[in-house]
Amino acid sequence: MEFLTSYYGLLCENGSYLLGFILLLLIVGYLGSPFWLWSLLIVAGLYGMGAPMVAIYVVVALCLLFILAPIRRILISAPLMNIMKGFMPKISATERTALEAGVVWAESELFSGKPDFKKLVNEPMPELTQEEKDFLEGPTEELCSMIDDWEVWRTRKLSDEILNFMKQKKFLGMIIPKEYGGLGFSAAAHGEVISKLTTRSLTATITVMVPNSLGPAELLNHYGTKAQKDKYLPRLADGREVPCFGLTEPTAGSDAGSIVSEGILFKGDDGKLKIKLNWNKRWITLAAISTLIGLAFRLKDPEGLLGDAEDLGITCALIPSTTPGVVIGRRHDPMGIPFYNCPTQGHDVVVDAEDSIIGGIKGAGQGWQMLMESLGAGRGISLPSQSAGGIKYAARVASNHAVVRRQFGLSIGKFEGVEEPLARIAGAAYFIEAMRQYTFGALNRGIAPPVVTAMCKYYSTEELRKACNDAMDILGGAGISMGPRNLMAVGYMSLPVGITVEGANILTRTLMIFGQGALRAHPYAFKEVDAIEKKDLKSFDSNLWGHVGHIARNLFRSVVLSATRGYVSSSPVGGAPRRYYQKLAWASASFAVMADISMGLLGGKLKVKEKLTGRFADILSWMYIGMATLRRFEAEGRRKEDLPFLHYSMKHCFIKIQESFDGIFANFDTPVVGWVFRWPIRLWSRLNKINAYISDDLTHEICRIIQTGSEQRDRITSGVYLPDDPTQAMGRMEKAFKLVQESEAIAKKIKKAVRKKELPKQPMSKLIELALEKSIITAEEKAKIAEAEEIRYDAIQVDDFSEAEFVSRT
Repeated sequence: MEFLTSYYGLLCENGSYLLGFILLLLIVGYLGSPFWLWSLLIVAGLYGMGAPMVAIYVVVALCLLFILAPIRRILISAPLMNIMKGFMPKISATERTALEAGVVWAESELFSGKPDFKKLVNEPMPELTQEEKDFLEGPTEELCSMIDDWEVWRTRKLSDEILNFMKQKKFLGMIIPKEYGGLGFSAAAHGEVISKLTTRSLTATITVMVPNSLGPAELLNHYGTKAQKDKYLPRLADGREVPCFGLTEPTAGSDAGSIVSEGILFKGDDGKLKIKLNWNKRWITLAAISTLIGLAFRLKDPEGLLGDAEDLGITCALIPSTTPGVVIGRRHDPMGIPFYNCPTQGHDVVVDAEDSIIGGIKGAGQGWQMLMESLGAGRGISLPSQSAGGIKYAARVASNHAVVRRQFGLSIGKFEGVEEPLARIAGAAYFIEAMRQYTFGALNRGIAPPVVTAMCKYYSTEELRKACNDAMDILGGAGISMGPRNLMAVGYMSLPVGITVEGANILTRTLMIFGQGALRAHPYAFKEVDAIEKKDLKSFDSNLWGHVGHIARNLFRSVVLSATRGYVSSSPVGGAPRRYYQKLAWASASFAVMADISMGLLGGKLKVKEKLTGRFADILSWMYIGMATLRRFEAEGRRKEDLPFLHYSMKHCFIKIQESFDGIFANFDTPVVGWVFRWPIRLWSRLNKINAYISDDLTHEICRIIQTGSEQRDRITSGVYLPDDPTQAMGRMEKAFKLVQESEAIAKKIKKAVRKKELPKQPMSKLIELALEKSIITAEEKAKIAEAEEIRYDAIQVDDFSEAEFVSRT
């Protein structure tokens, strides 16, 4: 007591004891001190300010009431637990399974309000083995060289040669362990193969992607019996079996838990348990050419053969496509992209239960858990890799075109109107790849955080959509004219596919990222709900008061960090990234306290406040992307030349975070508190923005880098398939880009001569000979720029067709 009052005195030499007391409260609150220290501080403050002893004794008694857990539980926590039973959100069995699938990881730090940045910035980044690198540089490059994507589009199929090569080189068995004949690749290697194939053919990419994602191989790896693994995995690895997985139905899309496909258990004449299956599935990739169907269905046990429950729940089984009653062969047409996406039906299909249910009879009713755990990993690999590859490809194609295409005597990339979209593409290429690699660091170690992988799926596919739109704007007529020269159209048309599959993006953002994240990543929320449902007073008491302290700490941190713009926060590194860690700390504290206020005031209603939860999802996700970007910068050696990409990416993240906070403040419609957020706090937020804009100078520098042939440009767009053949569209454009860059100095000589009126104003192609005649350029320079102009002109040509060719697409 004497020490604290003396300390107050030091703080308050001007005589303002109350001011010193408030300052000390802020310090204690900011540091998240324990309740007993708060109690001691309050008592000392009252004593120092001359409060009556009776008041001090009352405060001491109240403090003891909260400090002494057994008394607190009986007098405070038990009544609160009863009150909160009707207020807390109800968790269904399927929701609980989804919440308990996978683990929490970096997102929990960001959700905490006080992230451990030293831990986050030292998370391992993935590294490929030599074998994995060899596969990328060998079979993957070879497969890309075999594919003519225009031919795939025109004929609406992959050739048998390509499909056989995929099987022979085990592209369909990348995730199958070597002991079963697969490649046994890491998540990162699997992703790199998908990323590179994306830059050549989406049809080929999806054909490889699906067998290595959610399906028979993935489920057998984790849950299959030894007999099932021995039987199927070697055949899946070498392509003798082509798998598909039947999950979605006419009435069960994003709400996959509502499937109505049904299996009835019965005892066969041989005394073995059988299942009679009926299903109607749609949007099942590879179904029409599959030999093995993974099927999710609801298993019923009307005769009680496995126990008292009639509805055993969602179950996963393996059904050979040749089984009587199985119907395959028809196809959907997904935006004209000719990968196999199909319906399948089953009519009274009878299979052996032990052999067919994944995991045997013990796997009955465990399908939903299997699916949630598998999707928790898969969402972070396939579509993020496809998207990252697509964005890097768009950056390469758009920057090539921006240099090669000339209007008004200049490469169009020099116009600020083109710089804007080009900078957006290049910036996204950097931060989406950072997010992907950071997530792979966890997945490679067997950490599968479903909230993080949902973020990866949503934001990578959305950024790909924006990048393709921007690229199409830059390419203009060259983007919309279909034919073998077109490098963007097929990818552009395919965008809705990635947005829709593995959880439609709208629901992924509003329900999964924050809906699950609010309970899963929060340090106390799920534990409190769980304790209430289990009537565990001790656990409820511990987590409730831990939660109260958590809110108090984050409230103080949010106020202090907002008032100081984060400058009082520490950073694990120095230099340019330091300021971004401070802003992330500020964003995290504000996010954490706003999330708790929303959960506290809205309770179960928050489930249906999807506009609000979507904005919370955006903040959490952009914090994660920002953290991943900072980690990438460190992992790549803090390259000075990459600072423009770091600055662009972090500023973009904070602008998105600010937009979401403003949206939450403007639309928080609870009584009293809502007014406080809509007016004073919203006004303060507008005056005290985390980040306001990205400068034109920064976007100009990003565009200069991405339009200059260099190691840095190649690194930012790494993994894009670049054919050497100049008769192919990408090879032609790459050669044109290189020659135009190499002849730039020669072109400047000629333009200077035009300005001096030594040469007339004419197109460059007509000035080359005149420039040589007047000794403005040498014969060697003339040959070089003439070649550049010739291939530039060729590169900007678009395809045309005769009427017969146009109609027949031949």
